[in-house]
Amino acid sequence: YPEEFLPTYQSIKEGATVAKAQLAEFNGKPDSLFFNDGVRRIDFILVYEDEDKKEFEKRHAYQRRKRRREYFEASLMKMGLELEATQSVVDEKELFLKVHMPWDVLCTYAEVLHIKLPIQPNDLSSHPSPWRLFSCITKHFYPNEDLIGKEAEFFTAPFEKDRLEYFHMSNKDTFFTPSMRSRMAYYILSRAPYEIRGSIKKFGITKLLDGGVYKAAYPLHDCRFNVKSKDEGCPNERFLLYEEWAHPKSFYKMQPLDLIRKYYGEKIGIYFAWLGFYTIMLALAAVVGLGCFIYGYKTQDTSTWSKEVCDPKIGGEIVMCPQCDRECQYWRLNSTCEASKKLCMFDNFGTLVFAVFMSIWVTLFLEFWKRYQAELEYQWDTVEFLEQEEPPRPEYEAKCIYERKNPITGVKEKVPFTACGRCVRVSIGVGTVLFWILLIVVSIVAITVYRLAAFFAFSAQLRAQTLKELEPLKEYVTPQMATSVTASLISFVVIMILNILYERVAIWITDFELPRTKTDYENSLTLKMFLFQFVNYYSSCFYIAFAKGKAVGYPGDPVYLLGKYRNEECDPGGCLIELTTQLSIIMGGKAIWNNIQEVLLPWVKNLIFRYCTRTSEKVIPRWEQDYQLQPVSKLGLFYEYLEMVIQFGFVTLFVASFPLAPILALVNNLFEIRVDAWKITTQYRRNVPEKAQDIGAWQPILQGIAILAVATNAMIIAFTSDMIPRLVYYWSFSVYPYGDHANNTMAGYINSSLSIFNTSDFADKSRPLNTTDNIATCRYRDFRYPPGHPRQYEYNVYYWHVIAAKMAFIIVVEV
Repeated sequence: YPEEFLPTYQSIKEGATVAKAQLAEFNGKPDSLFFNDGVRRIDFILVYEDEDKKEFEKRHAYQRRKRRREYFEASLMKMGLELEATQSVVDEKELFLKVHMPWDVLCTYAEVLHIKLPIQPNDLSSHPSPWRLFSCITKHFYPNEDLIGKEAEFFTAPFEKDRLEYFHMSNKDTFFTPSMRSRMAYYILSRAPYEIRGSIKKFGITKLLDGGVYKAAYPLHDCRFNVKSKDEGCPNERFLLYEEWAHPKSFYKMQPLDLIRKYYGEKIGIYFAWLGFYTIMLALAAVVGLGCFIYGYKTQDTSTWSKEVCDPKIGGEIVMCPQCDRECQYWRLNSTCEASKKLCMFDNFGTLVFAVFMSIWVTLFLEFWKRYQAELEYQWDTVEFLEQEEPPRPEYEAKCIYERKNPITGVKEKVPFTACGRCVRVSIGVGTVLFWILLIVVSIVAITVYRLAAFFAFSAQLRAQTLKELEPLKEYVTPQMATSVTASLISFVVIMILNILYERVAIWITDFELPRTKTDYENSLTLKMFLFQFVNYYSSCFYIAFAKGKAVGYPGDPVYLLGKYRNEECDPGGCLIELTTQLSIIMGGKAIWNNIQEVLLPWVKNLIFRYCTRTSEKVIPRWEQDYQLQPVSKLGLFYEYLEMVIQFGFVTLFVASFPLAPILALVNNLFEIRVDAWKITTQYRRNVPEKAQDIGAWQPILQGIAILAVATNAMIIAFTSDMIPRLVYYWSFSVYPYGDHANNTMAGYINSSLSIFNTSDFADKSRPLNTTDNIATCRYRDFRYPPGHPRQYEYNVYYWHVIAAKMAFIIVVEV
């Protein structure tokens, strides 16, 4: 659209007299969405403090803000907007500036933004639903059709002023919906200038909000969430959304996606559509995972290897080697009886089947979502949105100083940087992100070193402790617990500090890269933030699954990190049970904390704000009621998507170690949908409606997680669980020529999986202290030749069979 024909193109000359907004008294109608004349609809609200009512000594500091505000408001009026200011009922220092867009301005910017509007009713027949035969049952799981009816379908086309007669217009006042009007108003507010000095032009409501010139800017909710509006003609959409969607009594109902999209915009609509679809798909995975867990629970007492560990004549007679140098003592294998039983609940043949099932499930989930997303694109008219409708960001437009020829259209256009300049910006951004990711890796290594050093320190101190006050806690304050708790606290503090710092750095980098559209901006920021969060959240799980206990050597020649710290070994129950514990704590704790935070914090903040601003006045206008709500986050839905995508990673990446992950995620998501709905409907101001074609950068992120999930689950089965060694023993080493049994069996597996070590072969720095028992040999988890063998302590043939089987399993699963 040619710039010269836009009202935003012209600006007020420097030093010229500026027009001021008309001041009007509140008319006493709390539900009104109009100016005092009852005709002009309020499309946006700006809130500011009257600078003249500040304390005398502070007035001079606010004069610059006043000049900017008055120039900004004059610019809005020059662009064709109509303004009306009303003093606050609660605080006389505050004023509310109401913004109205006249018909001509609406038509102009509807064409600029390529807003699609109806041209004629849709007369195409639709396919009947396959569930129509069960409508008497399914109707109870859908919103009440008497309250939320099905919207009429139209053929649409991008609006053009010159062809107004071709559009289906039954009522001029309702032709543009409130969400469209708010979107167009925000487009103008984002580009209106507030200060011009020579060739420097400063503009945009965002910078004025950051600078404190305005305290808030938001579109209005159409009514209170729990009470219908008394204003005639009000659609009461917020009330309907609360009753049929956000209210706890509606937890079992499907979401009214069309009304959500109409009221909040396509971006929020597509988020709740994705969240609902993901939750429905989780139901199948939850049922299968629960079945696998029940199978493991029922078979834990009948498991051959578990019974051998607990048997006093087998596990009770096996003496295990110490797991650290000097301070640790010998221990009996049957001391891990309970841990072994718990391990059998998760490390069984059912888990193998479930891991394969989840590899198929994650692929089907993504493919079915693509189909559903395509249907929504068609229904919501966003198929060609990115190519035709999305305008450049005002920050991008302001720095367009170079000319280039568009390689596709051949038209000359302005850009903010040359090809070389863009390459430099992207390189700096990528380098910065990699630096921060390496910083996390360094912190993980540092915490690992701390764990190794602290374990030995606590072992020496706590075992030598003679203080009587520690006696009641001696059973609980073990070296392992002390190391784990302190390392977790340090890790938590480091993660929180890095999160706070990196969020600011990521926003700064993305601003520096100067993406063209808001979608490009959000996708770029999403990718940077997710890479960081991915390493933050999953690093401990990857460490336990694929690093801990993998390179420990054997008692006579242990492996040391940095030549000083002996590598950690797995707990007696194996690393899989530790990974299961880690996942259950992270998933459960994170879900509980997030839901409490999302419900309590906004509610408490609003409660405190209402208490501090309480007034004897009973009549409070609609715009002031909305001002008392919480502002919408600048990052929009980023943290909502991040929370769900991180959960998706836990459900898919490590599900082989925790079959209950899908059912925990399902329960959490059933709450999450209603909590998010309640939050944005009752506790937050109305957001500026935005168009969106899909879920953006989260789609390729989900695809990347899905691909990685197949590999991680295969590697967990192969390298973290004991599944492959058991199968190798059952089919090969339990019978001739390696075993003594006539038929394939698991009997004797425990003995075959533990190698023998001669205690006289301990190095001086590893030999246990204060050993009173005369122990000649001890056992350790590995497949090595016994002492006295020509190749003692080297890997035996069983080890190489197991490695070959693990590699073959990974190849088969990946193919």
